[in-house]
Amino acid sequence: MPQSAIDLVHLARQTGGDHDLERELLALFAQQCVRHLRTIHAGADTRTRMDAAHTLKGAARAIGAWQVAEAADAIERQLAADDAGRTEDAMDALTLAAAQARAAISKFELAA
Repeated sequence: MPQSAIDLVHLARQTGGDHDLERELLALFAQQCVRHLRTIHAGADTRTRMDAAHTLKGAARAIGAWQVAEAADAIERQLAADDAGRTEDAMDALTLAAAQARAAISKFELAA
């Protein structure tokens, strides 16, 4: 059984079951995904890209977007190691995970 893009049990624990707060955090995360992905893909320098990956990883962990967190962590580590060959695959994984998380967020918002 595939893992959900957003761990709703974790999110509920983080918010104390406050559905309005859940929706607010998910909407904020969806916006952060767009902004940080843009920076990671087209950032001017390695440090900026690493910072964006690190921030996205933390935001993903806060809401239970584990695949996004893992992919962002991989990018952060590969950028730190100057492993450009593997970074491209990790960026593809992050883009996919972020798209799946944003789709799950859209479904969550529609169900509310």
